[in-house]
Amino acid sequence: MTDPGAVVFAKVVSRFLGWAYFLSWSGSFYPQPVSNYQRKSTIGLAIDFPTLNVLGFSAYTVSTASFLYSPTIRAQYAHRHPDAPETTVRFNDFLFAAHGAIMCVIIYSQFFPRIWGFKVGRTQTASRVVLGIFWGCVLGVVVVLCQVQLKEREQGYNAESWAWIDVIYALGYVKLTTVLVKYIPQAWVNYKRKSTTGWSIYPMLLDFAGGWLSLAQLAIDSWLENDWSGVTGNPVKFGLSNITIIFDVVFIFQHFVLYRHAGKQVEDQEEWDSEREHLVSERVE
Repeated sequence: MTDPGAVVFAKVVSRFLGWAYFLSWSGSFYPQPVSNYQRKSTIGLAIDFPTLNVLGFSAYTVSTASFLYSPTIRAQYAHRHPDAPETTVRFNDFLFAAHGAIMCVIIYSQFFPRIWGFKVGRTQTASRVVLGIFWGCVLGVVVVLCQVQLKEREQGYNAESWAWIDVIYALGYVKLTTVLVKYIPQAWVNYKRKSTTGWSIYPMLLDFAGGWLSLAQLAIDSWLENDWSGVTGNPVKFGLSNITIIFDVVFIFQHFVLYRHAGKQVEDQEEWDSEREHLVSERVE
């Protein structure tokens, strides 16, 4: 990496890949809410997915903002990674996270008929397992936060021990956890319905492209730093890309291979079932 021209070229490519994956992943938020709006229905989309997304992207927003703008976090990162003191988090990472958090809130809100007036499926709240994971993640971050404060009171500032950067890493792992879990309910819903009707494949296609672009940028940035701890120092970005790609392949296979002949009658039947249950509940009340 002694050729200055190669270094400059690599930096240009890294920036290009960063914005390319940002546009790809950011664009993936729009097809589903637009589809919901056009159909006036969220049937086909598991509510567990946006529930975990709201938590995950909120945590990711705080994490990326801290790595970019907090002197304390940047100093602690440099102390723990002396061979590569500059974090591989970029502004486009933060912008993607903040934009994603806003879009996730919008998608989640579409499950409330009082807000949008959309038809919803039988299940209007997240499953107990998902809610358990949700609050378990919140509790985990609180525990790490308390541990950091306790160590600071006992030992003072010590970046080698528990430090504020560990809270940020905890938020990052919350994002990883939500990504790992959030796709499973949707894959299960598709399997039970034997259909992907009402659920948009376009976010998965954009996710798939964005995952590879993100991995490529991370590899180039680590090469520029001449230290592959840039990958281990940014486990969220590395994990996000790999997990996303794996699940995208599953969804693409479901949509284009397993259930490609599933018709709209599945959604029509579910809408009728939902309407019938709503009428029954009104009569009971």
